[in-house]
Amino acid sequence: MKGNVPIFRAIALDIAQRIINSEFGEGSKISGRTLLAGHYNVSPETIRKAISLLKDRGVVEVSQGKEVAICSVEKAYDFIERYKSSESVYSLRQEIELLLKEKRLLDERLEAVLTDIINYSDRLRNLTPYNPVEISINVDAHIVGQSIGELRLWQHTGATVVAIRRGTEIVISPGPNAIIMAHDRIVVVGETGIYQRTSEYFNRPKVS
Repeated sequence: MKGNVPIFRAIALDIAQRIINSEFGEGSKISGRTLLAGHYNVSPETIRKAISLLKDRGVVEVSQGKEVAICSVEKAYDFIERYKSSESVYSLRQEIELLLKEKRLLDERLEAVLTDIINYSDRLRNLTPYNPVEISINVDAHIVGQSIGELRLWQHTGATVVAIRRGTEIVISPGPNAIIMAHDRIVVVGETGIYQRTSEYFNRPKVS
């Protein structure tokens, strides 16, 4: 393997690029598999796979005598472009997998911090169960722009704010001066039914 690319595919791409660069012209013959194997320092089977890829895309033809004839510069270009497109999809998939992994780690961290908060807080320790929930804040919610201290959340709902998710960031144990913004996800804990009470309180529309 060469990075994430199988070596036979890397060789096929190199040959296609050399065709585009006019090292191998249309209609010309390139060395047999044995000589190619020596040039790339790989086995004849690896060369066979590389040539087979190019043949399938119409870039080359292979005669019964094992001669490799160059068929099309245009198809050599298409072969490389097709590979680039598949690489873009692969890169996006890798990025998604990385983001999901980061999210799992963030969730695990949040759970650990919540457990620590429960263990260190007398008030929260008495909540059974403590039920951590996330509530998304609407754009028109009346609490947007207010600080946590101004919410008087415990008095209104019996809930306690333990974290704020804001995009990819998370603020653990935000202080009373933390300002609530639209689209924040507020993590609170409390007794059974805390989600409905707190969600209704948080997302009550602003009075015009």
